[in-house]
Amino acid sequence: MKYCNRCVMPDTKPGVRIDEKGVCSACRAVEAKKLINWEARHEELKQICEDIKRTNTSCYDAIVPVSGGKDSQYQVWMMKEVFKMNVLCVCFSNHLPTEEGIYNLNQMVEAYGVDLVKVNVKNSAYRKLRRKAFFQIGEPSWAEHCGVFSSVANVALIYNVPIIMWGEDIAVEFGGKTSKVRKADARDINRNDLIKGKNVIEWCDEDILESDVFFFKYPAMEEFEKRGIKSLYLGYYHNWDGKLHYEHVQKYGFQPRKKGPLKGNYLHYDNIDEKLCEICIWLKYIKFGFWRPTDQCCYQIWNGRMTRAEAVKIVNELSSQFPDEYFQDWLDYHMITENQFWEVVEKYRNKNIWEKIGGEWRLKYPLI
Repeated sequence: MKYCNRCVMPDTKPGVRIDEKGVCSACRAVEAKKLINWEARHEELKQICEDIKRTNTSCYDAIVPVSGGKDSQYQVWMMKEVFKMNVLCVCFSNHLPTEEGIYNLNQMVEAYGVDLVKVNVKNSAYRKLRRKAFFQIGEPSWAEHCGVFSSVANVALIYNVPIIMWGEDIAVEFGGKTSKVRKADARDINRNDLIKGKNVIEWCDEDILESDVFFFKYPAMEEFEKRGIKSLYLGYYHNWDGKLHYEHVQKYGFQPRKKGPLKGNYLHYDNIDEKLCEICIWLKYIKFGFWRPTDQCCYQIWNGRMTRAEAVKIVNELSSQFPDEYFQDWLDYHMITENQFWEVVEKYRNKNIWEKIGGEWRLKYPLI
């Protein structure tokens, strides 16, 4: 387990490479962003939007996938106010939203004057999918990731909306395994490293019927081509910076987490919409030796707001904190006992990077 000498990302993150100079692929991607002519990219997207508005026969010009979080609110603002598109927001509804998540999603609709479609999948099927993913691959939010990408794509086909404007390409921004080149086309978004090449149909059985998972199934690429529907990353055209997005949408009423950061978090405004995601993110710590504090601190380093030395201190302080604020809610929702949970955790613990000393698990390769 090696760490980048510029940020604090380890090479255990799937797809991250550390070169001969000790610099990770995510940091190299940050370097490449500085060479981009963002004004030219902006004009390119402006022309795409103008062409759509001139020829569009649908009720809506663009779909923006939303959670109510800072980044998706910024996407809505850009598409509606900057590019003057008639926006339809689409939200794959989580079943345990936080108080802040409920408020920010409702406030977004009011503040930006947009329509919102909420895709509420049947709770029984969603729970079964999450339980199955937790026990079989140690990743309970796999079903949610499928639903987020697939529901939006299906709604675009249902309403025949000519463009879906996603946020950032996570593989490019965070050095994921599909990170090769920065591209605008997001039609293959369902093949990113959150989905892991799996298909929801593989999970269907006598308990989970294929008729239960329509909004978890990503449409065939040919459907987009036949309709001429574009699926793009806004991050290709816009210099992505979550901190600046947060500061901007605060002016429109966005609220951070009232009680401050969740345990293990450095930021109090990031991923605060729902109660089921944090445990899944924490499981990265068991598998790869890092989780939320590393991601958040790397992002600050990449944007010049934190030194590596500062990040090392913060990551070492926060990484061992277990996010227990919503843990009982998580157990109750999945109908799993605490003993069952910890048994699964140990099943997926990466013994190549963890060792037990004095009855406690510790990373073999600490961040220094």
